[in-house]
Amino acid sequence: MSNWDTNLIPDQTGKVIVITGATSGLGLCCAEALAARGASVVIAVRDVAKGACAANEIRIRHPAAAITAEQLNLASLASVAAFAARMNDATQRIDVLLNNAGVGMLPKRRVTEDGFEQQFGTNHLGHFALTAQLVPALLRADKPRVVTVSSIAHRRGTIHWDDPNLAAHYSGRTAYNQSKLANLMFALELAARASAQSSRLESLAAHPGLALTGFLAASQMPWYKQRVGILASKMIGQSAAAGSWPLLYAAAMPDAHNGDYWGPNGFLEISGAPARGRCWPHAMVAADLARLWRLSESLTGVEFQRLI
Repeated sequence: MSNWDTNLIPDQTGKVIVITGATSGLGLCCAEALAARGASVVIAVRDVAKGACAANEIRIRHPAAAITAEQLNLASLASVAAFAARMNDATQRIDVLLNNAGVGMLPKRRVTEDGFEQQFGTNHLGHFALTAQLVPALLRADKPRVVTVSSIAHRRGTIHWDDPNLAAHYSGRTAYNQSKLANLMFALELAARASAQSSRLESLAAHPGLALTGFLAASQMPWYKQRVGILASKMIGQSAAAGSWPLLYAAAMPDAHNGDYWGPNGFLEISGAPARGRCWPHAMVAADLARLWRLSESLTGVEFQRLI
Protein backbone atom coordinates (compact mmCIF):
# COMPACT_ATOMS: atom_id res chain seq x y z
CA MET A 1 0.00 0.00 0.00
CA SER A 2 3.06 2.24 -0.02
CA ASN A 3 2.15 3.61 -3.47
CA TRP A 4 -1.50 4.32 -2.72
CA ASP A 5 -3.16 7.40 -4.16
CA THR A 6 -6.66 8.57 -4.98
CA ASN A 7 -6.58 6.98 -8.44
CA LEU A 8 -7.04 3.65 -6.65
CA ILE A 9 -10.43 4.67 -5.25
CA PRO A 10 -13.10 2.53 -6.95
CA ASP A 11 -15.70 4.18 -9.16
CA GLN A 12 -18.15 6.00 -6.89
CA THR A 13 -20.81 6.69 -9.52
CA GLY A 14 -24.28 6.50 -7.99
CA LYS A 15 -23.12 7.01 -4.41
CA VAL A 16 -24.26 9.91 -2.26
CA ILE A 17 -21.60 11.11 0.17
CA VAL A 18 -22.05 13.75 2.87
CA ILE A 19 -18.91 15.43 4.22
CA THR A 20 -18.96 17.87 7.12
CA GLY A 21 -16.58 20.81 7.11
CA ALA A 22 -15.37 20.66 3.52
CA THR A 23 -14.57 24.26 2.57
CA SER A 24 -10.83 23.71 3.08
CA GLY A 25 -8.21 21.27 4.27
CA LEU A 26 -8.95 17.57 4.64
CA GLY A 27 -12.66 17.89 3.91
CA LEU A 28 -12.12 19.78 0.67
CA CYS A 29 -9.52 17.22 -0.45
CA CYS A 30 -11.94 14.39 0.30
CA ALA A 31 -14.80 16.12 -1.49
CA GLU A 32 -12.72 16.67 -4.61
CA ALA A 33 -11.32 13.12 -4.69
CA LEU A 34 -14.72 11.48 -4.26
CA ALA A 35 -16.50 13.80 -6.69
CA ALA A 36 -13.75 13.11 -9.23
CA ARG A 37 -14.51 9.39 -8.89
CA GLY A 38 -18.19 9.98 -9.69
CA ALA A 39 -19.87 10.39 -6.30
CA SER A 40 -22.63 12.92 -5.69
CA VAL A 41 -21.07 14.91 -2.84
CA VAL A 42 -22.89 17.10 -0.34
CA ILE A 43 -20.57 19.37 1.63
CA ALA A 44 -22.25 20.29 4.90
CA VAL A 45 -20.80 23.59 6.03
CA ARG A 46 -21.50 26.43 8.42
CA ASP A 47 -20.95 29.11 5.75
CA VAL A 48 -22.94 28.20 2.63
CA ALA A 49 -21.31 30.96 0.57
CA LYS A 50 -17.86 29.52 1.30
CA GLY A 51 -19.25 26.07 0.57
CA ALA A 52 -20.52 27.21 -2.81
CA CYS A 53 -17.11 28.69 -3.62
CA ALA A 54 -15.43 25.41 -2.65
CA ALA A 55 -17.87 23.48 -4.85
CA ASN A 56 -17.17 25.82 -7.76
CA GLU A 57 -13.40 25.34 -7.31
CA ILE A 58 -13.88 21.59 -7.59
CA ARG A 59 -16.10 21.94 -10.66
CA ILE A 60 -13.44 24.06 -12.37
CA ARG A 61 -10.98 21.17 -12.04
CA HIS A 62 -13.62 18.49 -12.60
CA PRO A 63 -16.42 19.89 -14.80
CA ALA A 64 -18.58 16.78 -14.40
CA ALA A 65 -18.44 16.86 -10.58
CA ALA A 66 -21.81 16.57 -8.85
CA ILE A 67 -21.32 18.61 -5.69
CA THR A 68 -23.60 20.84 -3.64
CA ALA A 69 -23.26 22.82 -0.42
CA GLU A 70 -25.77 22.66 2.44
CA GLN A 71 -25.89 24.69 5.65
CA LEU A 72 -24.93 22.86 8.84
CA ASN A 73 -23.67 24.31 12.11
CA LEU A 74 -22.50 21.45 14.31
CA ALA A 75 -22.39 23.82 17.28
CA SER A 76 -26.18 24.05 17.15
CA LEU A 77 -28.40 21.03 17.80
CA ALA A 78 -31.25 22.87 16.08
CA SER A 79 -29.14 23.29 12.93
CA VAL A 80 -28.12 19.62 13.08
CA ALA A 81 -31.76 18.53 13.34
CA ALA A 82 -32.81 20.81 10.47
CA PHE A 83 -30.03 19.55 8.21
CA ALA A 84 -30.82 15.91 8.99
CA ALA A 85 -34.52 16.48 8.31
CA ARG A 86 -33.70 18.01 4.91
CA MET A 87 -31.38 15.15 4.01
CA ASN A 88 -33.82 12.45 5.11
CA ASP A 89 -36.61 14.06 3.08
CA ALA A 90 -34.71 15.10 -0.03
CA THR A 91 -32.09 12.39 -0.44
CA GLN A 92 -32.90 8.93 -1.66
CA ARG A 93 -30.11 7.57 0.49
CA ILE A 94 -26.72 8.42 2.01
CA ASP A 95 -24.02 5.88 1.21
CA VAL A 96 -21.24 7.53 3.21
CA LEU A 97 -21.29 10.07 6.02
CA LEU A 98 -17.83 11.51 6.65
CA ASN A 99 -17.78 13.24 10.03
CA ASN A 100 -14.81 15.49 9.36
CA ALA A 101 -15.52 19.01 10.65
CA GLY A 102 -13.84 20.20 13.81
CA VAL A 103 -12.42 23.04 15.85
CA GLY A 104 -9.44 22.87 18.12
CA MET A 105 -6.98 24.39 20.55
CA LEU A 106 -9.20 27.33 21.49
CA PRO A 107 -7.18 29.29 24.08
CA LYS A 108 -10.26 30.56 25.93
CA ARG A 109 -13.25 28.48 26.87
CA ARG A 110 -16.22 29.06 24.59
CA VAL A 111 -19.58 27.35 24.50
CA THR A 112 -21.91 26.28 21.73
CA GLU A 113 -25.43 27.53 21.20
CA ASP A 114 -26.58 24.74 23.53
CA GLY A 115 -24.05 25.49 26.27
CA PHE A 116 -21.49 22.75 25.55
CA GLU A 117 -17.77 23.41 25.59
CA GLN A 118 -17.05 24.35 21.96
CA GLN A 119 -14.69 21.53 21.02
CA PHE A 120 -16.56 18.71 22.75
CA GLY A 121 -19.87 20.13 21.54
CA THR A 122 -18.84 20.60 17.91
CA ASN A 123 -16.38 17.78 17.28
CA HIS A 124 -18.20 15.04 19.17
CA LEU A 125 -21.73 15.90 20.28
CA GLY A 126 -22.65 17.59 17.00
CA HIS A 127 -21.51 14.58 15.00
CA PHE A 128 -23.15 12.16 17.43
CA ALA A 129 -26.51 13.91 16.99
CA LEU A 130 -26.03 14.25 13.23
CA THR A 131 -25.25 10.58 12.72
CA ALA A 132 -28.18 9.48 14.87
CA GLN A 133 -30.62 11.62 12.92
CA LEU A 134 -29.29 10.54 9.51
CA VAL A 135 -29.81 6.84 10.24
CA PRO A 136 -33.01 6.68 8.10
CA ALA A 137 -31.17 7.94 4.99
CA LEU A 138 -28.13 5.80 5.73
CA LEU A 139 -30.21 2.64 6.03
CA ARG A 140 -31.69 3.26 2.59
CA ALA A 141 -28.22 2.53 1.15
CA ASP A 142 -27.08 -1.02 0.42
CA LYS A 143 -23.82 -0.70 2.34
CA PRO A 144 -23.92 2.51 4.38
CA ARG A 145 -20.72 3.67 5.99
CA VAL A 146 -20.00 6.27 8.67
CA VAL A 147 -16.43 7.53 8.99
CA THR A 148 -15.55 9.69 11.99
CA VAL A 149 -12.30 11.62 12.01
CA SER A 150 -10.20 11.28 15.14
CA SER A 151 -6.56 12.20 15.72
CA ILE A 152 -3.33 10.92 17.22
CA ALA A 153 -4.27 13.42 19.95
CA HIS A 154 -6.71 10.79 21.27
CA ARG A 155 -3.67 9.15 22.86
CA ARG A 156 -3.44 12.00 25.36
CA GLY A 157 -7.19 12.40 25.77
CA THR A 158 -9.31 11.80 28.84
CA ILE A 159 -13.09 11.90 29.12
CA HIS A 160 -13.85 14.16 32.04
CA TRP A 161 -16.95 12.32 33.14
CA ASP A 162 -17.93 14.70 35.94
CA ASP A 163 -17.20 17.83 33.91
CA PRO A 164 -17.16 17.06 30.15
CA ASN A 165 -17.67 20.73 29.38
CA LEU A 166 -14.56 21.61 31.40
CA ALA A 167 -16.27 24.41 33.28
CA ALA A 168 -13.98 24.03 36.30
CA HIS A 169 -10.59 23.54 34.67
CA TYR A 170 -10.22 24.44 31.00
CA SER A 171 -7.32 24.30 28.57
CA GLY A 172 -7.57 24.26 24.81
CA ARG A 173 -5.37 21.21 24.45
CA THR A 174 -7.24 19.25 27.13
CA ALA A 175 -10.54 20.05 25.43
CA TYR A 176 -9.25 19.09 21.97
CA ASN A 177 -7.72 15.83 23.16
CA GLN A 178 -10.96 14.90 24.91
CA SER A 179 -13.01 15.62 21.78
CA LYS A 180 -10.75 13.49 19.56
CA LEU A 181 -10.83 10.61 22.03
CA ALA A 182 -14.62 10.93 22.07
CA ASN A 183 -14.68 10.79 18.24
CA LEU A 184 -12.80 7.50 18.24
CA MET A 185 -14.83 6.01 21.08
CA PHE A 186 -18.06 6.95 19.33
CA ALA A 187 -16.94 5.29 16.09
CA LEU A 188 -15.97 2.10 17.92
CA GLU A 189 -19.19 1.92 19.93
CA LEU A 190 -21.31 2.55 16.83
CA ALA A 191 -19.42 -0.28 15.12
CA ALA A 192 -20.08 -2.60 18.06
CA ARG A 193 -23.78 -1.75 18.12
CA ALA A 194 -24.09 -2.22 14.36
CA SER A 195 -22.40 -5.62 14.63
CA ALA A 196 -24.60 -6.68 17.54
CA GLN A 197 -27.71 -5.84 15.49
CA SER A 198 -26.39 -7.51 12.32
CA SER A 199 -26.74 -4.13 10.62
CA ARG A 200 -25.56 -3.33 7.09
CA LEU A 201 -24.17 -0.09 8.49
CA GLU A 202 -20.42 0.11 9.03
CA SER A 203 -18.71 2.55 11.37
CA LEU A 204 -15.02 3.36 10.93
CA ALA A 205 -12.59 5.94 12.26
CA ALA A 206 -9.63 7.59 10.59
CA HIS A 207 -6.99 10.18 11.31
CA PRO A 208 -4.72 12.26 9.04
CA GLY A 209 -1.49 12.06 11.00
CA LEU A 210 0.24 15.42 11.10
CA ALA A 211 -1.15 17.22 8.08
CA LEU A 212 -0.52 20.77 6.95
CA THR A 213 -4.01 22.25 6.77
CA GLY A 214 -5.63 25.52 7.79
CA PHE A 215 -6.52 23.97 11.15
CA LEU A 216 -3.64 25.57 13.06
CA ALA A 217 -4.33 29.03 11.69
CA ALA A 218 -7.99 28.68 12.63
CA SER A 219 -7.20 27.33 16.09
CA GLN A 220 -6.72 30.75 17.72
CA MET A 221 -3.59 29.48 19.44
CA PRO A 222 -0.88 32.10 20.11
CA TRP A 223 1.03 32.92 16.93
CA TYR A 224 4.25 31.33 18.14
CA LYS A 225 2.54 28.00 18.83
CA GLN A 226 0.92 28.14 15.41
CA ARG A 227 4.32 28.68 13.79
CA VAL A 228 5.86 25.78 15.70
CA GLY A 229 2.99 23.53 14.62
CA ILE A 230 3.22 24.61 10.98
CA LEU A 231 7.01 24.13 10.97
CA ALA A 232 6.63 20.63 12.45
CA SER A 233 4.00 19.78 9.85
CA LYS A 234 6.32 20.88 7.07
CA MET A 235 9.35 19.05 8.46
CA ILE A 236 7.89 15.70 9.53
CA GLY A 237 4.25 15.78 8.48
CA GLN A 238 2.49 15.75 5.14
CA SER A 239 0.22 17.79 2.93
CA ALA A 240 -3.52 18.10 3.43
CA ALA A 241 -4.02 15.96 0.33
CA ALA A 242 -1.90 13.13 1.76
CA GLY A 243 -3.53 13.59 5.16
CA SER A 244 -6.90 12.99 3.54
CA TRP A 245 -5.88 9.57 2.24
CA PRO A 246 -6.71 7.56 5.39
CA LEU A 247 -10.11 9.26 5.49
CA LEU A 248 -10.73 8.41 1.86
CA TYR A 249 -9.54 4.85 2.38
CA ALA A 250 -11.97 4.38 5.25
CA ALA A 251 -14.79 5.95 3.24
CA ALA A 252 -14.36 4.20 -0.09
CA MET A 253 -12.08 1.18 -0.15
CA PRO A 254 -13.63 -2.31 -0.17
CA ASP A 255 -11.10 -3.78 2.29
CA ALA A 256 -11.96 -1.21 4.97
CA HIS A 257 -14.45 -2.72 7.39
CA ASN A 258 -16.69 -2.05 10.37
CA GLY A 259 -14.66 -1.13 13.46
CA ASP A 260 -11.48 -0.23 11.55
CA TYR A 261 -9.27 2.72 12.44
CA TRP A 262 -7.16 4.06 9.55
CA GLY A 263 -4.16 6.38 9.61
CA PRO A 264 -0.79 6.90 7.93
CA ASN A 265 1.67 4.00 7.96
CA GLY A 266 4.82 6.00 8.79
CA PHE A 267 6.69 6.61 12.04
CA LEU A 268 4.24 7.22 14.89
CA GLU A 269 1.51 7.41 12.23
CA ILE A 270 2.55 10.97 11.47
CA SER A 271 2.72 10.56 7.70
CA GLY A 272 2.56 7.93 5.00
CA ALA A 273 0.14 5.82 3.01
CA PRO A 274 -3.12 4.54 4.54
CA ALA A 275 -2.86 1.62 6.96
CA ARG A 276 -4.74 0.35 9.98
CA GLY A 277 -3.92 2.60 12.89
CA ARG A 278 -3.38 1.87 16.54
CA CYS A 279 -6.07 2.72 19.07
CA TRP A 280 -4.62 3.48 22.48
CA PRO A 281 -6.00 1.00 25.09
CA HIS A 282 -8.01 3.59 27.00
CA ALA A 283 -10.04 4.25 23.82
CA MET A 284 -11.30 0.66 23.73
CA VAL A 285 -12.69 0.03 27.23
CA ALA A 286 -16.17 -1.36 26.55
CA ALA A 287 -17.72 0.09 29.71
CA ASP A 288 -16.39 3.54 28.86
CA LEU A 289 -17.65 3.35 25.27
CA ALA A 290 -21.14 2.60 26.54
CA ARG A 291 -20.86 5.30 29.20
CA LEU A 292 -19.89 7.94 26.64
CA TRP A 293 -22.82 6.86 24.46
CA ARG A 294 -25.25 7.31 27.36
CA LEU A 295 -23.69 10.66 28.27
CA SER A 296 -23.98 11.85 24.68
CA GLU A 297 -27.63 10.83 24.51
CA SER A 298 -28.32 12.62 27.78
CA LEU A 299 -26.56 15.84 26.75
CA THR A 300 -28.00 16.06 23.24
CA GLY A 301 -31.43 14.56 23.90
CA VAL A 302 -30.91 12.47 20.75
CA GLU A 303 -31.08 8.67 20.63
CA PHE A 304 -30.23 6.25 17.84
CA GLN A 305 -33.02 4.19 16.35
CA ARG A 306 -32.35 0.56 15.57
CA LEU A 307 -29.67 0.08 12.94
CA ILE A 308 -31.58 -2.45 10.81
